[in-house]
Amino acid sequence: MCRWFAYIAPSEECLLEDVLIAPAHAISKQVNHHYLPFLLSHDPKVHAGTTTQAEVSQRNALFNVDGFGMSWYTPTKSEFTPSAPGSSSTTGPILHPAVYKITHPALHTTNFQTICAATSSTCVMAHIRAASTGVIAEVNTHPFVFGRHTIMHNGYISSYPAIARQMAGLMSEEAHTHITGRTDSEALAALYMTYLTSGAGHGTGTDAWEMAYTPKEMMAALQNTISTIIELQRTLGEEVEPNDLNVCVSDGRQLVASRFRNHATQQPPSLYHSASAGVTLNRKYPDEADGAGGRWGEAKGEMGTHGIKAEGRNPRAHKGVGEHGRHVIVASEPTTYKKCEWELIEKNRAIVVNEKGGVEFVDVTYAGQEV
Repeated sequence: MCRWFAYIAPSEECLLEDVLIAPAHAISKQVNHHYLPFLLSHDPKVHAGTTTQAEVSQRNALFNVDGFGMSWYTPTKSEFTPSAPGSSSTTGPILHPAVYKITHPALHTTNFQTICAATSSTCVMAHIRAASTGVIAEVNTHPFVFGRHTIMHNGYISSYPAIARQMAGLMSEEAHTHITGRTDSEALAALYMTYLTSGAGHGTGTDAWEMAYTPKEMMAALQNTISTIIELQRTLGEEVEPNDLNVCVSDGRQLVASRFRNHATQQPPSLYHSASAGVTLNRKYPDEADGAGGRWGEAKGEMGTHGIKAEGRNPRAHKGVGEHGRHVIVASEPTTYKKCEWELIEKNRAIVVNEKGGVEFVDVTYAGQEV
């Protein structure tokens, strides 16, 4: 199953190298290594007593070697074209995503490492792919960008070929034309953008992709997308396997991410969040949780699932912990081996992050849902 990582902060930039490469369990290292705390529960009230190690492995422990993509948000476009649609903002310059995609593991590429060592951003999204639909190609590699909006997905749409034409018929002309690949995930992204931009006063055509939307509107568009997929599957007149829809959407200042599987007891792929791991991942700030000594990122502390230990202290830091700004990380797997820094997002829940870094959790519902 694919893995993805998202970092967002109101004003505090992170170096891409610090969040995508340096951590002991960075997403660029999750090609064949997995760390999945909290997924197995001994409380039957939590997972109905049905979650097993086999189920956890089935949805999480695959090789992710079919592509890597990342987007990072920058104000450059709006600074050079201040009259562009949506370029005015009360919170600063509009951010637009720059995108980098390859069809093999990221750490095999010097260009990836060079970009990460020299690039910082307040919003970073990265994805490693285990292909389910669509050939291995850059056009099928996440994340997918529509104007200032970025979408990525971990999971699959069940029976996608059987509903693909119906999904396409519900998309706006601009969103459908924008699709360049053959994946269920890009179709999901186009449908999401159709719902996001369908309200009154949101502009027309691709100009609507440059507009700002509230977290409530983003969540509603994602909810409508998920509900539509399930409703289309019900028209097939046959029993369809449940969907795995761990989806992340962002405009660079706000973010919504879901952890979803429409089954009464089975669990979706893993998804975690943290509002404290950024101290570990940003070299400007000290990380003394494991005591002094050791090179930053060097094995030290709590053991991981495959014998690699947690990060040690960051001796290059030059700011105090109290100076570290608000930030939120949402990721398929923790990028550090410190359980105290991470919380598992429960099944059929979404995390909503506003432009000030505030966090809210919302239920993802669907017709026919079993309680």
